Amino acid sequence: MSESAKLDVSGYSFEKAVAELESIVARLERGDVALDESIAIYERGEALKKHCETLLSAAENRIEKIRLDRAGKPQGTEPLDGQ
Repeated sequence: MSESAKLDVSGYSFEKAVAELESIVARLERGDVALDESIAIYERGEALKKHCETLLSAAENRIEKIRLDRAGKPQGTEPLDGQ
């Protein structure tokens, strides 16, 4: 498996990415991982962190698109792409 394939987390849900990231942090904090493996899992953790940030940003954008009626209640949402 290539390095880029090992770091590809684009298909992960937010919850799955966070769970794996928490697992990586726990392993690194224990300190019982060899140096080479520590570097590899740290890189994967960075990829997971960036993926989570992307998903959170998309969710924030969707929330901002919620339209409110005059009473302040949501009428619906607009797609992110404006269609």
